[in-house]
Amino acid sequence: MRFCNYCIIDGELRPMMDSLQTEDSCPLCGNRRARIYDTDEPSGLVGIAETFERLIEIYTPQSLLPPDFPSEERRLLVSELTDRWHIFNPQLSSTHVYNIIRTVCEDKYRSMPSLFDAPVGIAELNDRAYLEHHSLLRSHAWDDFVNSVKRHNRFHTHHIALDLLKRYCSFIRKVYKKGTVFYRGRISGEEGFPPEQMSAPPTELVTAGRANSAGIRCLYLASDVETTIHELRAGIFDYVSIGRFELTEDIVVVDLKDIDHISPFIDGLDPVEHAINKEHLKRINMEIGRALRRSDSPLDYIPTQYIADFIKSVTHDGKPEYAGIEYNSTLNKNGLNLAIFYPELFECREVEVVHINELKYTIERY
Repeated sequence: MRFCNYCIIDGELRPMMDSLQTEDSCPLCGNRRARIYDTDEPSGLVGIAETFERLIEIYTPQSLLPPDFPSEERRLLVSELTDRWHIFNPQLSSTHVYNIIRTVCEDKYRSMPSLFDAPVGIAELNDRAYLEHHSLLRSHAWDDFVNSVKRHNRFHTHHIALDLLKRYCSFIRKVYKKGTVFYRGRISGEEGFPPEQMSAPPTELVTAGRANSAGIRCLYLASDVETTIHELRAGIFDYVSIGRFELTEDIVVVDLKDIDHISPFIDGLDPVEHAINKEHLKRINMEIGRALRRSDSPLDYIPTQYIADFIKSVTHDGKPEYAGIEYNSTLNKNGLNLAIFYPELFECREVEVVHINELKYTIERY
């Protein structure tokens, strides 16, 4: 069987596939000039079968799962590899994925075909003792964590395992080089604001945001002008000052928009522990980028403030490890946002004033 580097989107496997020497059109995804892996010539990519088998071995066939194992957690292996782990190009059919896995892991298939052909589950998902020691939220749900930090103990909750959160953050480090440009907007008059008034407000004027509590400065930036205007929620006929911010030194941020797409093949990562935390990580990604309405309470920011504050507290050799967090823009699907813990890291080089002369609304009926 032949498939290519474009059939794989996992961040750890893709570089292995890119190293292949054979170049041809892929019979599965149709990409031309792709790097081809041929299972009839396994010497072309040493270890890929063992890599997949280490992940597959965390699963238990349905026939061996306990009777009280949740029915919604019993899925075909193909669905797990595509939906939970995001290993394969979503353009591939489930039949293509099945054939790839069955062929690559031929020996495993011969010894236990039920792993491939019948529903499977991860037994630890239903093991409370395991969850207590290995789950990011221990044996709790996200809503329990939210209620804890909003209503009971804002700074020292026991509902979240911070050592695990620190470990997952280390897998989604992202480096930005000196000179990288981001943008920030302020609604203004036609004359606009000068560059020195475009950074984060002074401490006494700082209000709560998704990554900072009231009184703690944080510089919120966007990847482009369009995202900046969307995030500002500028109204019709508003004038907006758009500041062009340039990074003054190399920094590392935590890319929270990728927190639920961490590869299961990273060295040192426990795939079982990773599997039971996938939904928690997905929820963090969703919450950090969730658009709040103007009428929402500042209390709704507290769970993400807690996570951002912890990331800010992580140090290495006595110095802060991370300069900020990156997350998706929910108001512009093609944009991304940065929340920078140390506003002095970016300098506003110039300001452009734009005029909003048209708005477009979309509606959703309930």
